[in-house]
Amino acid sequence: MDDTSQGSVQRRKVTEVACVTSLRRVVIACAASLLLYAAVTALVLDHPLSNGFLRNQLDARLDRGAATAGPKLVILAGSNGPYSHRCATIAPTLGRPCINAGVAVGIGLDYLFMRWKPLLHPGDTVYLPMEEAQYPRARAETALGPDASIMLRHDRITLAALPPDRWAGAVFSTDLRGAMLGAIEMALVAGAFHDPRAAATGETNAWGDHIGHTPGLSESSVAVLAATRPHHPTAAQIRDGYGTTLIIGFIGWARGHGVRVVGGLPTGFIDSPAPDDAIAAIRAVYVAHGADFLELPNRSRYPRLAFFDTPEHLNEAWQIIHSVAVADGLVEILRDGVPRRGLAMAPTPAATR
Repeated sequence: MDDTSQGSVQRRKVTEVACVTSLRRVVIACAASLLLYAAVTALVLDHPLSNGFLRNQLDARLDRGAATAGPKLVILAGSNGPYSHRCATIAPTLGRPCINAGVAVGIGLDYLFMRWKPLLHPGDTVYLPMEEAQYPRARAETALGPDASIMLRHDRITLAALPPDRWAGAVFSTDLRGAMLGAIEMALVAGAFHDPRAAATGETNAWGDHIGHTPGLSESSVAVLAATRPHHPTAAQIRDGYGTTLIIGFIGWARGHGVRVVGGLPTGFIDSPAPDDAIAAIRAVYVAHGADFLELPNRSRYPRLAFFDTPEHLNEAWQIIHSVAVADGLVEILRDGVPRRGLAMAPTPAATR
């Protein structure tokens, strides 16, 4: 081999070494940036106003569940639970303690069920008036909900017990915008920011019920409610949804642990009902897997004036009316074990004003 060929080979080797070195540096830099990102989101950044509000609500309900002895009723749903249902009204009729454990639709059902399972015992009843959107909720949506960053920052024990895709979702749950908002929230809390939400939307009582969301306070939402056109998932979307899979799994767990599950319908506008086949699909999620199902005569549908700010949130007066009917229906089911429709409701004049 002449000197020219040897020089070409050497130059090629030098180039290859340089390329490998550069690639290694890029890989190391990427890995380091990912580790830095994970460390910052897991150990430094937080969302004390948005996610912190949800975490405090969830923890308060769990604490009440842990402190409640004897057979109890637990209402699990999204915000339809605390806004449209009132344990303070239901518990005396049932003659057992009640915890209104709903928080928000965005909280993953797998996370919600996992947190509540250790607190449920033989003889307990779980009522699930799940929002329609819970059933078709995709696995990716579940993995990237607000509970992802809550677990990464505050509850890694539960996160570790969930499937690996939840780990990835938690690590990558915060983007640049989320990081900036987190920093802003942390600064506001450090500056003793006063959260105005209680004055604007009401508060939560010891049962976990939302209270203070009076018809008068909802006047600012009248135009929004009048223009709202609710979306109803199809029967196929309900049957095939990942949320449905999680609910069916929870029903199976409950049956094996002596916990009774009763499904139900969420509240909604009477002028925008879900299709009959969609309601049948929701009912089948429960009845076909060994749970009970409570369907009120009005299918939990009310006039728009009964709502506070969304089609899932009754105002306080109608929340009480709805809870009376739910309590009566649950009494029938728990008394003789036969799934029935709830008793008919007669709204009081005071509640319709």
